[in-house]
Amino acid sequence: MRRVAITGAGTINALGHDVPTTLAAMREGRCGIGPLEFRDVERLSVRIGGQVRGWDAEQHFNRQEISLYDRFTQFTMLAAKQAVEQSGLDFRGKMGFDCGVILGTAGGGVMTSDENYRSVYEEGKNRVHPFVVPKLMNNAAASHVSMEWSLRGPSFTVATACASSNHAMGLAFQMVRSGGARAIITGGSEAMLCFGGIKAWEGLRVMSKDACRPFSANRNGMVQGEGAGVFVFEDWDHARARGAEILAEVAGFSMTSDAADIVMPSQAGAQRAIAGALRDARLAPEEVGYVNAHGTGTAANDKTECAAVAHAFGHHADRLMISSTKSMHGHVIGGTGAIELLACIMALRDGVIAPTIGYEEPDPECALDVVPNVARERKVTAALSNAFAFGGLNAVLALRAA
Repeated sequence: MRRVAITGAGTINALGHDVPTTLAAMREGRCGIGPLEFRDVERLSVRIGGQVRGWDAEQHFNRQEISLYDRFTQFTMLAAKQAVEQSGLDFRGKMGFDCGVILGTAGGGVMTSDENYRSVYEEGKNRVHPFVVPKLMNNAAASHVSMEWSLRGPSFTVATACASSNHAMGLAFQMVRSGGARAIITGGSEAMLCFGGIKAWEGLRVMSKDACRPFSANRNGMVQGEGAGVFVFEDWDHARARGAEILAEVAGFSMTSDAADIVMPSQAGAQRAIAGALRDARLAPEEVGYVNAHGTGTAANDKTECAAVAHAFGHHADRLMISSTKSMHGHVIGGTGAIELLACIMALRDGVIAPTIGYEEPDPECALDVVPNVARERKVTAALSNAFAFGGLNAVLALRAA
């Protein structure tokens, strides 16, 4: 089977509009969570989030594109442009037939839905824009990426709630490893920070009104974010032959289902996914130095994940560094795993472990090294990225240093 290289990365999120800015913020332990700014926010009880600030779609897209691109697609297109440019790949000619796009999102065009429901129900309009359906559909971003770069291979979207982008990247990895594609543009995006999006999540009673504090004993819920993370996964030999810079190697992937509860996480399911990723990557637990945790800041998720990590890694768990960058950029739902993969690449390339900020009180049920509040310089050669979604859908990626 082929080895898989990451040759390009792009992002926009609450920490920055590109990868260097985002990684600098992670190194500094900077928080991108703040007061939300959109119509009717005063009607919400949750008014904070990891919102992308200073975004002007007209600086990046023409009027025709904006009429077709929901905010989640806009974010995807910008991140994909960054990733493709860094990779240096040229998809013209035969190459385009050998490459594809696999992206993740949970909500798709939530803002488009919100705007048009408001238009019809609140403002009483009888017509909506003719492009509403192609704008809000979950596969919109993947389709527009395929059209922009003439990617004529497998192209589709994965929707598995908070594990969407990890599932998408895992499938991209498997497709390149098996020879089904020479390269895949992959990752995920989300843009749910609007009145309807937050109001729906308020009903679950899992949202914090003040801060995201993963693993801290006084944590009181998750905080939503928005943005995109996009990567180029490429056949290792092809990347080496053309002299591409390799950011990291995708070494393994595992996905499991709890088959238990629609919202409550299962330690067994998460543990099996972690162990499966280690097996697939042929990694001994002792080789892994860092785990980017799902770490939502909810009581149930954090203690369940810590227990799963402790059991999967055994005696090595006490020497393992684990952190949640959601404390900085918020929970980007279907796009969150893609943004978090950047922290794994930073650990492998730069020897910098992103911290879990907002940590205030130790929790005996989360008794691991959660890299509290301050980034740490430590050389690691292998890392995992966890994603555990509503519906009991688990997806874990394993990476090696290039």
